[in-house]
Amino acid sequence: MESAKVEDYLKAIYQVSIGTPQGTASTGEVAERLRVTPGSVTTMLQRLAESGLVKYQAHRGAKLTASGKKLALQVLRRHRLVELFLVKMLGLTWDEIHEEAEQLEHAVSDRLVDRIDERLGFPDRDPHGDPIPNADGTLRSTHGEPLSACANETTFILERVLDQSPDFLRYLTDGGLEIGSEATVVENHPSAGIMTIRANERQLSLSCEMARKLLVRPI
Repeated sequence: MESAKVEDYLKAIYQVSIGTPQGTASTGEVAERLRVTPGSVTTMLQRLAESGLVKYQAHRGAKLTASGKKLALQVLRRHRLVELFLVKMLGLTWDEIHEEAEQLEHAVSDRLVDRIDERLGFPDRDPHGDPIPNADGTLRSTHGEPLSACANETTFILERVLDQSPDFLRYLTDGGLEIGSEATVVENHPSAGIMTIRANERQLSLSCEMARKLLVRPI
């Protein structure tokens, strides 16, 4: 099997299944994330199961084996360190780096990634606040609660952005919000599905759905 394709699937399965009760990813969810047909996903999951990287049952989805999870986390490590390198060393913005890292994560060696890690000072998270897995394939703990759960006048630090679409990241930047920014909830209207926050003397309106994708630390 093509190694880049295998890595893409393992990473997608991990990202879809994380936090689910059974730790499984459905065929449809994987297909949506990878933008391929469900039939293609079924075929690939069967092949990954034969290789011992996933446990797969028709209509029940796929679950990573220990070896599959370790490989998935290694891919995430490369991806997230490359993203941080692009920002810190090459000056790209956080809305420009995802697609670049999608390509480079398959091209860089683990040795080069370890050197990047060392050069960046062994960081614990990427430019979007996602935790960077350790070299041994273990994942560091994550922090933060959804912004949507914060009451009026809550002051917080932005810890992580789960929606990394370029348009949304640019919207946050224009509103004065980035990882590590301090901001305050002006109004939270769950019944209306909208909230307003203030960051760096600017006000920003967010739907409650989007606010759930911002993980924050109240202070």
